[in-house]
Amino acid sequence: MKQYSFRKFERIRKRKDYLRMYQEGKRINSKNFITIFSRNQTGIQRLGITITKKAGNSVKRNRIKRLLREFFRLNKDKLPGSSDIVIIVKNETPLLKYPDVYKELGSLFTGRDDH
Repeated sequence: MKQYSFRKFERIRKRKDYLRMYQEGKRINSKNFITIFSRNQTGIQRLGITITKKAGNSVKRNRIKRLLREFFRLNKDKLPGSSDIVIIVKNETPLLKYPDVYKELGSLFTGRDDH
């Protein structure tokens, strides 16, 4: 059975890791997100999310973060192994639903648009 959890060690938590990603990572822009990829030495996939107050109130920001974590949790087996991924939410992002997030990020991560 696949492991669909999102554990603490799968999160990017330290500022130095974020700064390293911003400097060394490969950036991909989409409509609502900037995604930064970088290889790591841990052997696991890790996710970091950055969202500013300009993106909306706390309810909207937390909803977007929940949707991004859910996408990662359900699709991490399709992502490249031993990599760090930081998703930066662009300002003035509309209120999204999971199919919107999957359609936008699914093509970046998995190379396909279906779901």
